[in-house]
Amino acid sequence: MNEISPKKVRTSTLQEFKVAGRRIACLTSYDALTAGIFDTAGIDVLLVGDSAADNMLGYSTTLPITLDEMIPFGRAVARAASRALVVVDLPFGSYETGSVDALANAIRVMKETGASAVKLEGGQRSADTIRAITEAGIPVMAHIGFTPQSVHSLGGFKVQGRGDSAEELIADALAVQQAGAFAVVLELVPSELADQLTKQLTIPTIGIGAGNGTDGQILVWTDFAGLHSGKPRKFVRQYANLFETLIGAAKTYRDDVMNGSFPNQDEDF
Repeated sequence: MNEISPKKVRTSTLQEFKVAGRRIACLTSYDALTAGIFDTAGIDVLLVGDSAADNMLGYSTTLPITLDEMIPFGRAVARAASRALVVVDLPFGSYETGSVDALANAIRVMKETGASAVKLEGGQRSADTIRAITEAGIPVMAHIGFTPQSVHSLGGFKVQGRGDSAEELIADALAVQQAGAFAVVLELVPSELADQLTKQLTIPTIGIGAGNGTDGQILVWTDFAGLHSGKPRKFVRQYANLFETLIGAAKTYRDDVMNGSFPNQDEDF
């Protein structure tokens, strides 16, 4: 495996990774603390996802989060990451109304966060918007397959691109590439189709629930770190169980406060 590890990851670096066969490691992040940790660990791309809606703000879906709410998350991550490429999601409602609105909101994200790129959902339907933003000099990461902002029209969390719908997904992938996207997220896509797209496209593919054949992988960091109770989704591998760790730590702290053992003399002034 090629261990290319540049001092600064840029959109062009991801293209170099694809050509070299070097896998791309991506995680979401919403704050300076985790961004600094993941950056130090060598994560290549930090996505300030609209998943901040349900992971940070307590919404039940990604739909309610606004651009005003996204920008502070993006600013915090961009300030903390010195190596990773920072990409900020354009939330639902910030680009669907047309290319003019989308470009204005993308410009705002770039100016107010310090991020290096934006991400938006949709294939053929978003191609003109992607083209308008990239022609203005703003890099765009595309997102096709299952697109969370369209969860209601897609009928829930379902795998996309099976059977006859595979041709439409291929058309979506080609459309975003032609429009100028520097990479594309493939979410909940059959692994065989994701492999085909990865070979067919010249831009990097980033998988989430799309098998092992994509150029890179991304997970929501609270999923990969086990911050949620209950069984994770099929495509999530938990690399820690912070939910149980923090529950245990909080209970121990509460007990120490209640029984008077915290603080002790060594912790006094």
